Amino acid sequence: MKILVTGAAGFIGSALALRLLERGDAVVGIDNMNDYYDVRLKQARLDRAMSHPRFQFHKLDIVDRDGMAALFRTQRFDAVMHLAAQAGVRYSITNPLAYIDSNLVGFGNVLEGCRHNGVKHLVFASSSSVYGANTKLPFSEHDNVDHPVSLYAATKKANELMAHSYAHLYKLPCTGLRFFTVYGPWGRPDMALFKFTMGIIEGTPIPVFNNGKMVRDFTYVDDIVEGVIRAIDHAAVPNPDWSGKAPDPATSYAPYRIYNIGNNQPVELMRYIEVLEKCLGKKAKLQMLPMQEGDVPATSANVESLEKDVGFRPRTSVEQGVARFVEWYKSYHRVS
Repeated sequence: MKILVTGAAGFIGSALALRLLERGDAVVGIDNMNDYYDVRLKQARLDRAMSHPRFQFHKLDIVDRDGMAALFRTQRFDAVMHLAAQAGVRYSITNPLAYIDSNLVGFGNVLEGCRHNGVKHLVFASSSSVYGANTKLPFSEHDNVDHPVSLYAATKKANELMAHSYAHLYKLPCTGLRFFTVYGPWGRPDMALFKFTMGIIEGTPIPVFNNGKMVRDFTYVDDIVEGVIRAIDHAAVPNPDWSGKAPDPATSYAPYRIYNIGNNQPVELMRYIEVLEKCLGKKAKLQMLPMQEGDVPATSANVESLEKDVGFRPRTSVEQGVARFVEWYKSYHRVS
C-alpha cells in the first residue's frame, strides 16, 4: 500500500513510518516541523527513515489548503494515517487558536484530500481526553462523550464528528483511535515521563499534580503502533445493527468506527514514578501540586472492541516500557 503519515516527525508518526516501511509499504510523510518543542528531536526521528527507498518526506503544514490538495492529487494514497495535530492539554488553555487551526482546519483539509482522491481508508488519532468529565471506568467507546474539559479534547471530539459526516456523505471509511497516555523512546519533551526523567537526573523537583492521586492507562508506543497498523488494515464498515433509536457512538450505519487503544492496566502515578526511580537508580524530589485545569484524575481503557475486531490488545507493562525509555533517554542525551 501507499500510505500517507501526517506528523511523520512526531513521536508516534516516526515510529509508525518505520514499521510500515519494514513490512513493505510505501510511505509519504509530512510534517510542518514547528518549534512547539526541540526541532532537533523531530529531525533525529525523521532521519531514521530518510534513507529508505520507499520513504518520501515533504515539509508541509496540514493547514496549507493548496499544498494539501496538491499532495493528495499527485500522490494518490491508498490509506491515510492522520497524526499531525497541535498536542497537549495544558498548552490549549493558553494558546487555543493553535488548536483551532491545526486540529480543525487542518483535519478538514485531510478529509477533503481523502474525499477527492479515492482514499480507501482514513485512520485518525483521537484521544482519551475526549472522555472529559466521564467517571465510569474503564472508558468505553460506546459511552457518550459530550463533556470535554479542555479545548484539546473538544477538537478531538470534533474530529470524530467531522469524520462521521464524511463517512455518511461520501462513503469514506473512517476509523478514529483514542490513544491513552502514550510513552516510550523518542517521546515528546512536554510529556510526563520525559520531564520526570530529566528532573530526577538533574536533581530538580518534578511536578506531581493532584498530590500524586492520579491514575493513568500508560500505553507503550510500540503497542500503539501495532494497534494503528491493525486498524489501517481493517477498513471501517457499516454496522448493520446500528439503530438511531439507541445510537452507538462507536459505530454507525456509515463506514465509521472508533476504538480505544490503551494498556487496560491503569497505574497509579506514584507507582509510575517508583518504577522510573528504580530504572534510574536515583530518588525523585517531588513537588506536590494541585490538579491542573483541563486534567482528569483517572483514565482506563476498555479495549474489548479493539481486540474483537482486529485481534490485538496492548500488553507492555510499565516496568518494561519505562526501562526501554530510560535506555533510549540516556543514549540520546549521552547520560552515563
